[in-house]
Amino acid sequence: MEKFYAYIDRMKFIKRWQLMRSTREENIMEHSYSVAVLTHALCTIENGVYGGCVDAEKAVLYALYHEVGEVMTGDMPTPVKYFNSAIHGEYEKLETVAVGKISSTLPEELKTAMLPALLPDKNSEEYRFMKAADRLSAYIKCLEELRSGNREFVQAERSIRESLTERHMRAVDYFFEHFIPALSLTLDELEGL
Repeated sequence: MEKFYAYIDRMKFIKRWQLMRSTREENIMEHSYSVAVLTHALCTIENGVYGGCVDAEKAVLYALYHEVGEVMTGDMPTPVKYFNSAIHGEYEKLETVAVGKISSTLPEELKTAMLPALLPDKNSEEYRFMKAADRLSAYIKCLEELRSGNREFVQAERSIRESLTERHMRAVDYFFEHFIPALSLTLDELEGL
């Protein structure tokens, strides 16, 4: 009996934003989908608008599986995870062990194909684009919460926007200019009614 996809399916039970009151809960499965879509968008912008050569397929695979370790560790709140470098370093080690345990449940004939997506090259451009998309997904969640009148996300929105700006990525800047404004529209406004 192979257990890998049973672990993946459990991503829907791991909640994000645990230290903050949210108007709508978010789990790591839906977050991973959001990050995959945004990763694809950023890579497409980089390659199509600016003539870049980021491997969008590889980056999207990184995004799909970037939270797999949290099936075992849970979602560590950002203020705790980044409290200091020692905690962050130990948490990264813990997540790597968790991903290793989960990936060990793959049949041998699939491991070679799957391991690069599960244990990405953290020095690659593809990983950099995925991490930017991860922050962009968090930023969009903040906008959603603020739009619902939840001031709990005011500081998170500011700090995440600042962290995105500090990346100096033209694809992120393009996304902010062209796509972020529409994320504050109602359905009627999107439909032009």
